[in-house]
Amino acid sequence: MFDFQKFEVYKKAKTFHKECKDLILKSKFDKYVIDQLGRASFSVPLNIAEGSGKFSKADRKNYFTTARASGFECVAVMDFLTGEGEMNTEKYTGFYQRYEELSKILFRMIQNLEGKKKDSPAI
Repeated sequence: MFDFQKFEVYKKAKTFHKECKDLILKSKFDKYVIDQLGRASFSVPLNIAEGSGKFSKADRKNYFTTARASGFECVAVMDFLTGEGEMNTEKYTGFYQRYEELSKILFRMIQNLEGKKKDSPAI
């Protein structure tokens, strides 16, 4: 087993991607939305895994930052879908809360790599 497979953040990111994939498969979103959401949600665990294999703190930080930003992209897509009436607010809120937790973990990981101690952002 590789180290990243033991990380709680990786496990949560895999679950988040699976839930996004399930949402995509059960919905009738436009093709470009399906592609964007699928790719962005898949990017989160993949960048966590890739970053964990890097030797320098700066490289790891960059991959973890990309993973976090890809999650923001997922939330933005869902925000648009909710605003367009293609996703209900309750479902959006559930995804938002799950990603907020992931985002905070990634934020702490990034800050630890920088050697800084800061409060977590709202997301």
